[in-house]
Amino acid sequence: MASDEKPRRLSRAESKEQTRRRLLDAAAQVFAHRGYTAASVEEIAESAGFSVGAVYSNFTNKEQLFAALMTDRAVDRMSEVAQAIRDARAEEADPMRALGAMLIAMADKEIDVAVLRTEFWLHAVRNPELMRIEAASSAKTLEAVRGILTEMLDRNGVDVEAISIDDFATTTLAMFSGLIRQRRIEPERVSEEMFGQALRWQIAGMPHKTEEAR
Repeated sequence: MASDEKPRRLSRAESKEQTRRRLLDAAAQVFAHRGYTAASVEEIAESAGFSVGAVYSNFTNKEQLFAALMTDRAVDRMSEVAQAIRDARAEEADPMRALGAMLIAMADKEIDVAVLRTEFWLHAVRNPELMRIEAASSAKTLEAVRGILTEMLDRNGVDVEAISIDDFATTTLAMFSGLIRQRRIEPERVSEEMFGQALRWQIAGMPHKTEEAR
């Protein structure tokens, strides 16, 4: 018997978020197909099934739309990283190895995303406004990385009061990105164990809590 209940109407905030999500999904497809430069706001709006006005009511311009897309992907990635670490610990496996496996998967499979990021970066280095957008986007990624690393350091007995978590997050993200690039240049250079081992080397050199403080 069919239910007589009417579907719940979305709130204004829920409807706006749904529109934003559809625009970002459409942008991901258009950017991947056309590239950053060739992609247009009109094409993205049409792909999402909205007017151009819907795009501009959610995003200031194409640059901000792209930055939002990259930020959302980065936040989703950090959630996957945190879950991979939790799963590894639950299975009594090495969480560092799990991070290395994610690095390899990104390097080997996410080529389109890398091309888009590079294309946007080339525009940003010539445009201070775009660089500010890039900085705001990367700040959210660093915030997520900071949380993951703080827990990791605490579990390894590091005295987090004696180091800069922000500096560690920045260098870790830079190392992760650099190893991905090296893997794409020459796969044999970067093994699944390398990133985890590099993190261990850094953690081993940090000041640790005394036995009384643990």
